[in-house]
Order: sequence, then C-alpha cells, then structure tokens
Amino acid sequence: MTETPFWTQLADQARQAHRPIFTMAPMEAVSNTVFRQVITQAAAPDAFFSEFVYAKAITDPNTKFPVHGRLYVAPQEQQRPVVQLWGNEAADFAAATAVLRERGFQAVDINMGCPDGTVIKNHGGSDLIRNPEWAANVIAAAKTSGLAVSAKTRLGYSKLAEFRTWIPTLLRQNVAVLTVHLRTKQEMSKVPAHLEVIDELIKMRDEIAPQTLLQINGDIADYQAGLALAKAHPGLDAIMIGRGVFANPFAFESQPQPHSLPELLRLLAMQLDLFDDFATRYDVPRFPSLKRFFKIYARPELGATALRNRMMDAKSTADVRKLLAPYLAPTK
Repeated sequence: MTETPFWTQLADQARQAHRPIFTMAPMEAVSNTVFRQVITQAAAPDAFFSEFVYAKAITDPNTKFPVHGRLYVAPQEQQRPVVQLWGNEAADFAAATAVLRERGFQAVDINMGCPDGTVIKNHGGSDLIRNPEWAANVIAAAKTSGLAVSAKTRLGYSKLAEFRTWIPTLLRQNVAVLTVHLRTKQEMSKVPAHLEVIDELIKMRDEIAPQTLLQINGDIADYQAGLALAKAHPGLDAIMIGRGVFANPFAFESQPQPHSLPELLRLLAMQLDLFDDFATRYDVPRFPSLKRFFKIYARPELGATALRNRMMDAKSTADVRKLLAPYLAPTK
C-alpha cells in the first residue's frame, strides 16, 4: 500500500522556506486536543504528535491502558496529529494503524524511547531498544496500513555508545522520519542533551537511509534555537520541541517578541474553555491535571507568582476564572 505523503509535503514546504520542519513532541497528559489548540493560537508548529496511545487499546477497549480521548481531534483543528503508538506486538500495530487510516489520520509514530517504568514493564518505549527484533516487526506491521510511519527513540538504553548499533538498526527499517532524543533511557533528562553526536547521526542516515528525515529532540528551547541547530548541522531535517513550550507557549514563533501577562492569561482562559468542553466528552483528564500548566502562563518574571499560588489552590475551572478576571478586565 502506498504511503501517505504527509512528511514529504512538510519537508517540501520547509525546504522552500529554507528552514527545518518544526514539531511539538508527544507528551503524556499534555499534547491532547486542548493544548494543541492553545499552542496553535500562540504559534503553531508544522505538526503535532498525540499523547502516547497503547496500540492494542485502539481495537480492544478492555486493555489496562484505554484510549479515552487521546485520539479526539476537535473540528476546529486544522491538521490531525501524528498518532504516537506504543507496545511491542506486531499484530496490534497492524490492526491499530488500519483503524487510524479509516478514521482519517495520515501518520503514526512508534514510541521507542519512553523511559517510564510502567511502559517499559509492558514492553513498550525504551524496552524496544533492548529488543530490536520487536522494533523491526512493529514498524513493518504499521507500514501495512499505508500510513506514514516514523519512530522516536533515544540514543541507547544504558550507554551512550549503544547508538552506533541501535540507530543503524532503525535506519535500515526505512521509516519516513527518525526522531532521536539525544539522551539514553538511563539518563532520563538529568544530563544535557548529547549535541556532539548529531553529525555522526546525520552521517549514518546519509549512508544507510538517505530518504529518511532526521529529527532531533532534547534541550531545544524554541524556534530560534532550532534554526541555529539546523544551521550548525547541515543535513538535519526537523526539530522537535517538548519541554520548551512549558517555558514559553510561543516557542514556535518565528519572529520572537515580548508577551504581556494578560496575553499569557488569555491563553490560559482559552485552555479552561477548551478543557471544559473536552470534559463533556470524556471523563479524563480531571481538573487537577490542569495545574501543571499554570506555570506556563503565570510567569514569575511577570510578577505573577502570587497568582500562580492562588490558582494552585483552586478546585475548579470556575475558581481559576474568578482569579483571572481582574487581569483580563478591559482597561479604561
């Protein structure tokens, strides 16, 4: 089955603009429809990735990792996200991707780097680094759907040097995009990203799978940092930003500019409205999950520490709206 041109189109557009592709990373309990719409309002990347979705759960609602609203795409979203799947059974990936294609998705990404203990215990994420045959099998199974198939991984499981055998193994699977988080599973996010290996990764890609787009993730704060990284490493095709959006929801802004506290709080107000709408469709996530986002908007450098502390004590979106009201009221 012919693969969808999802990544080819993005790559062509980026090359015409003389820049890399920019994407927002898959983040658990973060990159759902609500936050994707908020980031789109602030400054949109070229593509979003979904939250982690257990491949088996797409066709079996009785798994212990149910889909819930992870695949929900709001009507106003201009582009469906790349669905990030995890697991290790080829049959689950074949069945899941067939369903996703029927539902209108164009691309899937296979999680081969998550360091979470529960995911690894269930043979997903970074556990595939230790089981390369599973990685090859699930990629091949996903490709049977005709969707664009990519993979996101880390440099290794325990040791940095593992990337010299692991990354070539993945490249030989001819994925559309290979995203490399520049740390090992053991390193989590406790050490700086290994930027020093980027050129070696590019050389591997060029020699083994020149048609595969290479995307880098790890310690990239914003659009400007991504541009600088791509300029310093010719051959790099794409930049993925994850935690950078928590420091700056305007991380994908091509022309950076200062943003006021009311501007940031208006984004939060939008998120509250979208969250309430989402809650009418799905029972999760619940209000406490919103609190991780408050630091994005109530910035200490803008004098909003006290506001953030009060929001952390809130019990509902209505409580937060009351706290925001004085800041969002029209000035006379």
